[in-house]
Amino acid sequence: MRSLSMFSRLLIVSLSVILVCVAVLSALAYTNQKNNSIRARMDALKTQARDISYLASRLSMDSLSKSTQTSAVEEYINWKSKRIYDEYGAYTMVVDRTGKYYIYYLQDHLREDTQKSAPSASDLSEYMDLALQGQEIVKQTQSDEGPFFTVMVPWVQNNSLNASQNTVMGYVLIQTAAQTVHAVYQDMIWQTALAAIGVFLFSAAVVFFVAQQITRPLTAMARAAGRMAMGDFEAKAPEEGGKEIVELSRSFNQMAAQLSTLEQSRRDFVANVSHELRSPVTSIKGFAQGMLDGTIPPEMHGQYLQVVVDETQRLAKLINNLLNLSRMENEETNLAFSHFDLNEMTRRVLISRMTQIEDKNLEIDVRFENDSCFVYADADQIQQVIINLLDNAVKYTPSGGTVTLATKSEGGHVAMRVKDNGMGIPAEDAPYIFDRFYKVDKAHTVGKGTGLGLAICKRIMERHKQQIRLISGEGGAEFEFTLEKGTDPGGSHGNSGAGEN
Repeated sequence: MRSLSMFSRLLIVSLSVILVCVAVLSALAYTNQKNNSIRARMDALKTQARDISYLASRLSMDSLSKSTQTSAVEEYINWKSKRIYDEYGAYTMVVDRTGKYYIYYLQDHLREDTQKSAPSASDLSEYMDLALQGQEIVKQTQSDEGPFFTVMVPWVQNNSLNASQNTVMGYVLIQTAAQTVHAVYQDMIWQTALAAIGVFLFSAAVVFFVAQQITRPLTAMARAAGRMAMGDFEAKAPEEGGKEIVELSRSFNQMAAQLSTLEQSRRDFVANVSHELRSPVTSIKGFAQGMLDGTIPPEMHGQYLQVVVDETQRLAKLINNLLNLSRMENEETNLAFSHFDLNEMTRRVLISRMTQIEDKNLEIDVRFENDSCFVYADADQIQQVIINLLDNAVKYTPSGGTVTLATKSEGGHVAMRVKDNGMGIPAEDAPYIFDRFYKVDKAHTVGKGTGLGLAICKRIMERHKQQIRLISGEGGAEFEFTLEKGTDPGGSHGNSGAGEN
């Protein structure tokens, strides 16, 4: 069954369940109809037996006077018995207390046979005694000829003066072979079977339609998944069917869109890495070759060797950034959380970058809410974030411009902002600035960075479960990141007056 499709499995299981249910319900319906049919037949025979019992009581009274009316009653009993036989396949016996009986069946006249005794079936004797005591009997009995349905109704000699002295003179016995009663409901077997087949076929058609509606979008989704496995990320699943199937299709399509974006990012990453690596390697090769073949005179070797060293350092920085980003994305290193002063760390970073700041004659505007601002984070990682943001601000701020750094407590968190007044970030570039190798400078100008700094910052903040965002790109770029508020390792709170959550 493993080789069958989902549609085939669903169809087989559903039809099997339906078949079992239809069979059980049909058997119950047939049994119920059979019992009702037998009960109705026995009730009808009991009614006929009561009629003949009444006529037998008249016959008993009239036979004493030998009147001409007696023959009329006999003829009527004979006619009714013949009708019972024709309609029900049953024969009628009128038995008196002495055991003499009158048999009415195929003959057209009343026959008294004193040579014969009452029915010989051993289990009738008990019922005969009950009938002679005035009870009506409806039983299925067994005789030498097979099963019989038996009805016994006592016939009574009425005392017109005293009803309490009525005497049971005998009983009326109507018997029919079981197969004659069974024949009445045998036709119901075929009727029930045909009805069951009809219900099964109708149910099968409904199940086939429903199963097709369920599996069709799943089949289409499987085909789309196959196309995606071959590299076609434009494949889409139809959003149709039941609510759950539609939700699954939407999730599948969202996954396809994300995979398509991821694939495009991978291609862009390879292209950007190739470009970033090619530029310094080409410069190094060109200058080295120029010095070897004499194109660059010896007196200029020092100048161009410095360029080679700068390009080598740029290449090493690019490789280090790629390795760091890869480690952070794979979470190969654990974060070393500690309590430290963010303001003090920022001051040290500013001191380490003072040469670049003075070369561009930049003004540094420090706006710390408090002298100390303790946070709880990985100090080395956060220092890297501050360095990257400050380097970008210094890099893109024109000579004589201003770089602003500010920290502020906000509830249980601390927010730090780094702002420059450079060329800013266009609105169309804002959604992508944290992507790897993305640059607002589309020409990838030498000296403008590798495009990995903000991507590394974002990954560091994600690992801290904090945020980094671009607040404004107009009139210069302003970035903000948040950290969990910490405490002074010396024992005092580093942010006096700061509110709590």
